Parts: sequence; structure tokens; C-alpha cells
Amino acid sequence: MRRGAEPREPAVAVVLAVVVLAVAAFRPFPQVPTDLRPNIVVILSDDQSFDSLPHDPPVMPRLQATIDDHNGHWVSFPNAFVSTPLCCPSRATILTGRYSHNTGVQTNDLADLLDDGSTVATWLQGAGYYTGLFGKYLNGYPFGYSTFVPPGWDRWLGRLQAGQSSLYYNYVLVDQGFPVAHGSAPSDYSTDVHAAAAADFIRTAPADRPFFLAVTPSGPHRPWTPAPRDTGAYADMAIAAPGSIGEGDVSDKPAWVRALRPMSRERLQQLDGIHRRSFETLRSVDRLVAGVVKALRRRGALDRTIIFFLTDNGFSFGAHRWTSKGCPYEECVRTPFFVRVPGAVARVDGHLISNVDLAPTFAELAGSAPASPVDGRSLVPLLEGSTVPDWPDGVLLEYVGDAHIPPWRAIRTEEFAYVEYATGERELYDLTGRLGSPDPYELENRVSDPAYAGLRADLAARLERLAG
Repeated sequence: MRRGAEPREPAVAVVLAVVVLAVAAFRPFPQVPTDLRPNIVVILSDDQSFDSLPHDPPVMPRLQATIDDHNGHWVSFPNAFVSTPLCCPSRATILTGRYSHNTGVQTNDLADLLDDGSTVATWLQGAGYYTGLFGKYLNGYPFGYSTFVPPGWDRWLGRLQAGQSSLYYNYVLVDQGFPVAHGSAPSDYSTDVHAAAAADFIRTAPADRPFFLAVTPSGPHRPWTPAPRDTGAYADMAIAAPGSIGEGDVSDKPAWVRALRPMSRERLQQLDGIHRRSFETLRSVDRLVAGVVKALRRRGALDRTIIFFLTDNGFSFGAHRWTSKGCPYEECVRTPFFVRVPGAVARVDGHLISNVDLAPTFAELAGSAPASPVDGRSLVPLLEGSTVPDWPDGVLLEYVGDAHIPPWRAIRTEEFAYVEYATGERELYDLTGRLGSPDPYELENRVSDPAYAGLRADLAARLERLAG
């Protein structure tokens, strides 16, 4: 098990401090902080497909434009993954820096197993940060109890978990422990409500200490309900269909995939429409990100704030005949992952990273250390553009299984994806064509190919070490 970095002066914060002083000179009444550690903002979407950002034409035009801007200070991580491709386990991992088999939160029904007495919220609050969460916390919150604010959060506006029909309208928010009902008016659209609350948090946060802000809207989770102004915005958008969509020959796939029915033309067209609606639902998330940046700029805090954007898991719109999450394939396990670092030159970083790395990253940025063991590794050296010779060249992926998919674990490298199921079945894909033909869509299972025998044994051994 890897542990977080030892406490040290946050190098990124030191760089930010110089920028802050320069910016302050041009502001008539700046809020000059006495604590120069960076503010940290994490914006976490829900079930966002990896193909949505970047996309041509843009699905999230405001965010994509700033990411593409050489002066935008965004670092792109195209090889970012979620260790468990399911909402609640992924969110528990982000909060703790631990794999789901260590948090105990392995399904959406097990959130109450999380030790919320030791999370990034308690760590950073203990380090002097002002903390706030706006949006979704964990599935099932408040877990059958009366409404409450989990430890570590100074400002709390968490959504009371209910059915999917209440994700965007007719929901209840827990405001500092008190339930507040929202209806079906356009002004109740949940992503917009979270965006306004996040902007208010930024405006009113104490000036004498840094803040940690988590904004966690429901978009673009099913039922894929766009804001009224966005409905139909992408009705004519062409969506490229990868070769894995409605995969015809699944004879080399595990039994759970072989049991899926072939997809008819009508079903594929239906999924295409749903895919577009998910993109339309992301337009409000795009405005949320822009609103956060605008609020930071107005406060004079943008140049001392590090912003993370990602999703809790991907989503498959028919890849390998599968429609949902939880699968070990690219569509489920990959996440858009972008970080705005003040003063940084916009760039692409190809290191393999995972959501398990976020908690130790937040801790190091705060000049602290995780208060409990972590499995991840701080991304701060990568954010600084440092060379890290010993950076891991493989990430662990895992899922405890459900009614459709048996339990599995996998290792993903830049070139290969290797999966082991509890059923004894195996999958191996040569993504870049290292030993054979390139297979980026995971169509040819090479696990029984003699040419891959040595590689298979090596990946199996590495997976055992990672999961141990």
C-alpha cells in the first residue's frame, strides 16, 4: 500500500503566492490572504462519458475553449481512470484516497460503511481550510438517519438521495442540517442551484484562510434531463460511433457479454438520442464551471486557486452491447480529467493516474499529510511539471460485481488492458498494437493467443501486486 507524501511546503502554493502579490497591486481593494496556501476546487460530474471532453464539435464549449487556450493554465490528463466505475465507490475513493476494497464502499448501497471521520474534508479542515460541499455526497445520504452534516464540512448543501426522477427537479437539499425542498420551476434546475451556491461560497468564504470547495452536480446522470434552455441544443449533432458500439462478434468475450442481446438498428438509434441528451445535460455543467471561474476572478482568487474537473465514472452507450457503467472497458473506466494550475503552461500530461490519487494530492497542496493510510499517490509533482522517473506504469481497476457483471479486477497500462473475473475468465487487449494489430476498441481478446503468453503472465503478476 502506498502512503501519502510527508508534510512539506506546498511548492505550487509558493508559486501562486508570487502571482497573488502581483495581481493584488492592480486591485483597489483586494482580499489579500494571510495564508498563502492555494484554494482547492474540485468539480465532479456524474456519469459523464469520456468522449464528451474534448469533443468535435464541443459539448462543453466554455470549458473546452479554456482547456484549448495555450494561456488557459489547464493541464490535461488523457490517461486518467476511476478505480471503480460506479458512483458511490468512486466518490468514497475520492474522499479517502483508498480503493473500494479498502473503504468497504464497494456498491452504491454501502455508503454507510465509509469512515467519514477521516476524509479529505476532515484533513483539510484540520489543516485550517474552510470547507464546503454543494451537490451529491454519497448514494443513500443521509443513510436512514435524520439529516446531518458529515464531519469536516463547514458549509454543507448536500442533496438528499432519492430516486433518479428527482435528480434535476423535485428534490431536497440539506442546508446545514435542515431540509429544503425544491420544486419543478425552471429556477429549481439542480445544476443551476448548485452553481449559484458554489459562487456564493466563493464570494463569502473567510479571507484569512484558504478554502476547499467540492461542487458535485447530478449532470449528466440519467434520466439525462437538460436545462430548459438546452433542450434540443444538440439534436443535429453527429456523434462518432466507435467500433465497439453494438459489437457484432462477442464470441471471445466473457459469458456476461455473450449473454447480452445483439443491438438492433432501432436500439442503436435510441442510444444515439440518449447520448445527445447527456451532452445537452452537460451544457449546464459547463456553465457551472464557467461560473466558478468567474466567481474566483471577481474575488481576486483565481490566481491562487487550483481547479480539478473530472467525473465519478464513465458511461457506455452500447459499447460491447452494454448500456450503463460498472464494466471493465474503456467507456466505463476512463474519466475526463483536467486541472487548472495558476501560472502553469497549458500542456498534456500522459502519466497514468486514478481518482485514488486525488486525496493525497489535496493533502499535499494543503501542506499536510493524509490522517489515515492511502493507496494513491500525490499528483503535485505532475502538476508542477516535474520529472517523476518512478511513476507507476499501471493502474488498478476493480468492481465487486452486480446482477449482470461478475466481480472483476484489472490492470490498465498505456498499451494493454488485462481483466480477471471471479468466474475464472480473462481478457487481454493490445490497445496500441505493441505485439499485434492495434485494438483501441477492445474487440480482440488476446488472452489465449500464444504470442501474448509471456505478457499475460507479467500482467497477472503485476495485477496481483497492485490488488494486494
